Amino acid sequence: MRRIYTWLFYVAVPMVLLRLYWRGIKAPEYRLRWRERLGFYIVKSRQDVIWFHAVSVGEAEAAFPLIRLLRTRYPEMPVLVTTTTPTGSARVRAVLADQVEHVYLPYDLPVVVERFLEQFRPRLAVIMEKEIWPNLFAACAARAIPLFVINARLSARSARSYRKIPALVKPALACVKSIAVQTEEDRLRFIEIGAAPAQVQVLGNVKFDVTIDEATIVEGRKLKQQWFKGRWVWIVASTHQGEEEVFLALYPLLKAGIPDLLLLIVPRHPERFQTVKKLCEQRGLAVVMRSEQRACTEQTDVYIGDSMGELKMLYAAADIAFVGGSLVAVGGHNVLEPAAIGVPVLFGPQMFNFQEIAEHILAADAAVQCADPQALQEVVLRLYRDEVFRTRLIGNGKFFVNSNQGATARLVALLSESL
Repeated sequence: MRRIYTWLFYVAVPMVLLRLYWRGIKAPEYRLRWRERLGFYIVKSRQDVIWFHAVSVGEAEAAFPLIRLLRTRYPEMPVLVTTTTPTGSARVRAVLADQVEHVYLPYDLPVVVERFLEQFRPRLAVIMEKEIWPNLFAACAARAIPLFVINARLSARSARSYRKIPALVKPALACVKSIAVQTEEDRLRFIEIGAAPAQVQVLGNVKFDVTIDEATIVEGRKLKQQWFKGRWVWIVASTHQGEEEVFLALYPLLKAGIPDLLLLIVPRHPERFQTVKKLCEQRGLAVVMRSEQRACTEQTDVYIGDSMGELKMLYAAADIAFVGGSLVAVGGHNVLEPAAIGVPVLFGPQMFNFQEIAEHILAADAAVQCADPQALQEVVLRLYRDEVFRTRLIGNGKFFVNSNQGATARLVALLSESL
């Protein structure tokens, strides 16, 4: 089965590269460093690395505390971090800078994978969440590289897809030394798709170990005081196509009950910054972009966070937060950051990628799920008017995050066994 998969991948390479070029029209970063995806590198790299793979920003943020702790324990061991997306790449470089080496993940083709492994010769391979690459996993096994899949989660939808190709997935999972999952449900689903029960253990979710630097909080409050002066700020973060229209339609309705309302939108993908600005302008709304570095006035309706790496700071500048990717079939995004920062958290009905976190945070009365725009309007108005309700959500949110921490230390202990 892996031979068929490989042949199909080889056939698809021209289309894959063409897609990179096409995406580069809106996001030029996709056209840069494309040779890395084929395993070609300009300079010789350090070898015997501890290698982490994090697809994009969310996975990278989850990996940072773990990488820092490992570097503290093993300062002599170089670390390599790979990503798939330019946004993930930018975040790794912004946070870890020259502390680690960084390249894009190579395409899952035998010759490409071999070039990558020969370049870096990992002593340990760590895959964040649920990436399964048959050729890459097989090559690691052939080189006796201990391979871990950590902070792993597997939705029911993904499990159904993987069960359709057992001849490809089961041998790939057999190459993994250990799978550290977030929940018992994830453990059972990995076993269903072919993992051996002894391979899989529940160690929790490292995203609970979110670190909020005090300077970030101070910077956010300073932004609110100086640039959002006198405004009640509703941040809608990590939004996707089809979501901004909902908030822009709600804005004038909410404005009638919240005269000082300011809508702060942070699109998930940088290539959509200008698109969202045009959506606002088409509705006759006054917009200020973060990149303009200027304060809002009483006439400003929408502030767009068109920057990278500032989401935590922008959460700290807000009065309430809605986490996007949850009004459309994306599956939601991380609701733990705003909860840890101390902002009341709202999200929509589409949370299948964070199902257990969503269920537990709701059970803890630490967030509100809004089924539709009408419910969203009602909750925002209630949060504006009801200080007791708002304070309870904030307190419960912080407690929920703090009481579920500790996965990072458990994962370091697991990885250390192979170091």
